[in-house]
Amino acid sequence: MQEEQTVRLRGKTVVVTEEMRQKVLEEMPEIAWISDEGLKAKVLGAWAGALAASGFDRIGDMKPSGNYDSMPLRAGTQADHMRSVTRLAVAMAEEFDSLLPGFKYDRDILIAGGLCHDIGKVWEFDPENVERWRADPSNSGMPSIRHPGYGVHICLTAELPEEVAHIAGAHSGEGELLTRSLENTIIHWADYSFWKIIESGGQLADRDDWLPPEKKAH
Repeated sequence: MQEEQTVRLRGKTVVVTEEMRQKVLEEMPEIAWISDEGLKAKVLGAWAGALAASGFDRIGDMKPSGNYDSMPLRAGTQADHMRSVTRLAVAMAEEFDSLLPGFKYDRDILIAGGLCHDIGKVWEFDPENVERWRADPSNSGMPSIRHPGYGVHICLTAELPEEVAHIAGAHSGEGELLTRSLENTIIHWADYSFWKIIESGGQLADRDDWLPPEKKAH
């Protein structure tokens, strides 16, 4: 049994228990693919702490979309998205590894990064945050912080490696402002391919029942 871990996020001190870690593992069993036990524990702790400090009980409670205001999946959850991106990324890396003798990558970082690349969505997708931003975008922006930025905060707070925080922070558009690591490059294209194939295959919902209706000014 792993020791309790304390994470402080959003002004809350969260004590991460074994029960909380197991709930995360049930949603994302690919975490068990990580061979480094310390890294595995930190991924579980990061997700458990991030959820406990948010308005979500489970990863699957979040809107299953790329951004808070984009169309959701017809079927599947946000956890399914991250699991699929991770599996795609591993398959891509294994293909290049078998094809190219000099191809070297860090499998544990790739898996951890894939499963944590959207961890910041606990902030961007929080209904209370969305309602506040939409009420007055001039106050703190809309959103105030996108999920890659908040993902870096969670990763570093939970003492995940810099390489994983880099994937969380630069897998999306923010990554165009820097040089992505190899593992981040793989996650970036796996993530991009996921959403493009979903869209092309007609697997996005026709309407968005997740976003609360905008309040009209009186």
